[in-house]
Amino acid sequence: MSRTRASQVTLPDLRGRTALVTGASDGVGVEIARGLAGAGADLLLPVRNRDKGARVIDMMRTDSPDARVGLRDLDLARLASVDALAAAMRAERAPLDIVVLNAGIVLLGDPERHVSADGFELHFQTNFLGHFALTTALLPLLQERGARVVVQLSLAAAIARPAWNDLQSERRYSPLLAYGASKAALGLFAYELARRSAAEGWGISVQLSHPGVVPDTGIAPAMRARQRSGAARGLAQRLGSTPAQAAQPALLAAVTDADPVDPAGEDPLVADSSIRGSGRQGRAASPGFFGPSGWMHFSGPADALRPYRRLADPAAGARMWVIAEKLLRDRADAVRA
Repeated sequence: MSRTRASQVTLPDLRGRTALVTGASDGVGVEIARGLAGAGADLLLPVRNRDKGARVIDMMRTDSPDARVGLRDLDLARLASVDALAAAMRAERAPLDIVVLNAGIVLLGDPERHVSADGFELHFQTNFLGHFALTTALLPLLQERGARVVVQLSLAAAIARPAWNDLQSERRYSPLLAYGASKAALGLFAYELARRSAAEGWGISVQLSHPGVVPDTGIAPAMRARQRSGAARGLAQRLGSTPAQAAQPALLAAVTDADPVDPAGEDPLVADSSIRGSGRQGRAASPGFFGPSGWMHFSGPADALRPYRRLADPAAGARMWVIAEKLLRDRADAVRA
């Protein structure tokens, strides 16, 4: 058993397991990767910046000298990059036991709407659509090992919802609204992935997490710029967690087969623990949700929480899945043309 840094979470022996973590060249993602490596997992780190990724590996090996870590290229804001990674991994039949969809952006303080190279609003593509494309392209590998998919959300997903008639924020844009909507879309996708796994016997289990408030990340400079008083800055620091502490909910989600708290107050789907790791048909558990257990879930020890109810809406989840498939299909048709 391995206790993760600055945390109360104890991970089981993960030797022989392979984990992929997106967004592991910065902040919370680095600490998620370090925790998994410390428990013995082999790691695949798809990164946009290989220099930063190499520095992370060097840092990890000071704690885990025997860590087996491989860098891959991935830019979620470029679907060609997503396609290339997924195609290479399928060709290699790369083993996957744990996938943590952690990468994300939030452009607080920037009032300009940004568009990806593929023509999608940047929060929507980076936080949701790129992860959707990667996960669905890797489904054969995920099914083969009965993988666990951990979807990293945000406190913003508790109150945000997709604007179905304006998913690209073309009519109304603010960075916080776009960020929250993209995380809500990601949560709807997570629940729909779990439902489809259960219905089709894929054997993939899904858990959700959120890190709480993390002042010492890339989000912090823009947030601090908007906090004029020293008291406000101090309050954010006291209420928040370090990246190492904020990684604990995702690590707990990666290894815990806890019965989820059903957001509607009804009995959850029955979990079949024999599914996990078998890749065989069976009923998968409804996703659990893990986050900080302190005041307003800003910080505190990682624990199972009540999921955000609106994300469990099956109609909304199926709708988001279909929309994402169409967007990817239309983009592929445009590329071929």
